[in-house]
Amino acid sequence: MPTAIAVTSADLVLPAPDRHTPPAVVLHPPGQLDLAGALAETSALLERHGHLVAVVPPWLPAATVQRLHTVRAILESDRIALLDIDLPPLATALLVRQLRQLSVCDFSPGVIASAARLLSHYIHAGALLGSVARLDRVPVGLKAHARSWSPNAQFAVLAHPTPHLVKLTGTGSGGGRAQRGRAHGGGAHGAGAHGASAGLPPGPAFATHLTFARGQLASDWVAAELAPAWRVQGVMENPLPADSPVWWATPKLVEFAAAIPDPAVLYQLVASVRREQCHWCGLELIGDRCGFCAAPLAAPPPAGNGGRTTPPAFSGAPGPRH
Repeated sequence: MPTAIAVTSADLVLPAPDRHTPPAVVLHPPGQLDLAGALAETSALLERHGHLVAVVPPWLPAATVQRLHTVRAILESDRIALLDIDLPPLATALLVRQLRQLSVCDFSPGVIASAARLLSHYIHAGALLGSVARLDRVPVGLKAHARSWSPNAQFAVLAHPTPHLVKLTGTGSGGGRAQRGRAHGGGAHGAGAHGASAGLPPGPAFATHLTFARGQLASDWVAAELAPAWRVQGVMENPLPADSPVWWATPKLVEFAAAIPDPAVLYQLVASVRREQCHWCGLELIGDRCGFCAAPLAAPPPAGNGGRTTPPAFSGAPGPRH
């Protein structure tokens, strides 16, 4: 069986793009399952799949995060990876789908887990917002805050990979055109990024599909204007994740994310990175940190007594962020 890819909410599981992509496992939160049930649930997954890779966004409730770390600590298993990837909710769901696509490839569990950080760099995530008055995810200037109180205000915001904010002119279901010179945050005009020349949020310079989800904002701007500017190869609408209004600090939004859809391209991207062996747990990894035990690629200095220190994976508390 392929490595199990897990999430903590069903709305982070996007439809499979093909019949080869396996579903994600939805782990029950503390309010739905007690600790004994969670231990039995996780043990059954390990028995069936061998390894479990769970995406643990930092915006999850503290009780849910603590439950995951408690289960891993009690089971004392080196086959559970808890990945702290800080992306907006819809982008997180896209990353989970990419990991699901890779799980059926010939990559080892360690490579799949550590590939999450690599793939996240290739996701462009943002939202069309009706207000940025309470937004703290990207830099917002005083003028943008003031304009948030005007009727029918709309802002195109990119949160990842580089913060960018621009106020759109005009009103109506089609949104409006971007005002030049209204960007806030670094990297607003990245070289080769689609859309940057028009004052829109800079898009990816490689082939992507665009996924969007509507909140309480009636606008076709994402599909009608942003998608052509970014030259995406396809557009798909999905339901809005439940945590999106809180993440973006307003229910008046249309969230969007562009990501690589082709599993062959994802495979080549991951396969092109040099693989190393984790000095602690022995699993393969790419990048600078093991996805399972959170140990850095470079071995730490020997302890004074010559023994090994307890790795973050089994400490029972959240480990270093990935």
